[in-house]
Amino acid sequence: MKEDETIEFKKSLAELKAGLISIVAMLNKHGAGELWFGVRNDGKAVGLDAGEKTLRDLSQSIAAHIEPKIFPHVSVETIDGKKCIRVSFSGKETPYFAYGRAYMRVADEDRQLTARELENLILSKNRDLLRWDSEICSATVADLDETKMKRFVERAGLEWDSPFNVLGKLDLIKKGRLVNAAPLFFAQSPPMQLRCAVFGGTNSAVIIDRHDFDGDILELIEEAQKYIMKNIHIGMRLKGLYREDVPEIPIEAMREAIINAFCHRDYRDPDFVHIAVFRDRVEIRNPGGLFGGLTIEQILKGNVSKRRNPLIAELLRRIQMVEAWGRGMPLILKNVPDAKFREVAQIFIACFDRPSFVESDDQSPPETKGKTKGKTKGKAEALLNFLTTHLSATIPEMAAELNLTENGVNYHLRKLQQTNRLKRVGGRKQGHWQVL
Repeated sequence: MKEDETIEFKKSLAELKAGLISIVAMLNKHGAGELWFGVRNDGKAVGLDAGEKTLRDLSQSIAAHIEPKIFPHVSVETIDGKKCIRVSFSGKETPYFAYGRAYMRVADEDRQLTARELENLILSKNRDLLRWDSEICSATVADLDETKMKRFVERAGLEWDSPFNVLGKLDLIKKGRLVNAAPLFFAQSPPMQLRCAVFGGTNSAVIIDRHDFDGDILELIEEAQKYIMKNIHIGMRLKGLYREDVPEIPIEAMREAIINAFCHRDYRDPDFVHIAVFRDRVEIRNPGGLFGGLTIEQILKGNVSKRRNPLIAELLRRIQMVEAWGRGMPLILKNVPDAKFREVAQIFIACFDRPSFVESDDQSPPETKGKTKGKTKGKAEALLNFLTTHLSATIPEMAAELNLTENGVNYHLRKLQQTNRLKRVGGRKQGHWQVL
């Protein structure tokens, strides 16, 4: 035998206090474990005197010094011909305390919990009872919009009955009263806000546009997507005989990140979901870091999900806006493999680079301004030279020749036309370029 997170050895009953601390540490970590007396920490049995009084005294000490009460199985076991005492225990009433203090098992050691760790342990135990979305709120059914409820019921494929019965079927009624998730979806008055901004550069020094939206969760998800689409570049491609718009950030990834922001944000935090559009990227920020001990490395592996707001997630699943299997992150990475995620001061940020971004002198540090400007100007001149001898060149052909993205080519074409150095003659299919 050897010690691990659920097994502890003590040579004699002189180590009783340390043994009781180990019981508490294992209960708080795993909810069960074994404590052996008469065994050295290397697993070798040394034995001890173990009569009925010894077992009774040990049981009394456990009852006197561990809270909440546990009822372990205490027995005498023979190992290598030597008598040892085995204490087998389990419990679900975490946190447990020994001599008034809480401990946690880490490998084969018992570490006293800090106040913050103890708080998290208590919150974890009561997580289902303390979920914001399932807490009773002050709103009433009269505060809800019946039209919104009917629209939701139709999208979810349910049958309309009465507002109260429908809310009950959606688990939005507890003890005859509404829970927080109900007004979040169906309130007549806007229950929340979305804040959006467009910045003139790659930082927040210059604001070009700012807009705050009020609405319910479904309305704000749509407003967030529309705001981003309005402020990023939209390219095009031909699909058969028809033109198809192609945004520089795939809609599927962007929408999934927006839905995640509203679904998994911390609604106890008074902050808002923010959309920040920079020259080089788009950031979707939501208050509340990763939930349940998850790390960014874990979520990047995919199919891992711990839901801060399970009722909100379930409502979104009913109308096919999220899946039950935690596939949001794989869907984002499938469409945007270089998407970035980070946490800053309990704010979770999803970041998408903008392929159309071309470095310009107004955003570069002083020592690189001339170099960057020259680089940009050089690409424009190279494009003009190419079009001089390739008047009917397509966007993909220009991109391949100049080693640019198609969005980058479109950027230079617009600039050259705005400065009257280039002109398009004729239509998109039969026309050609004219260098002025």
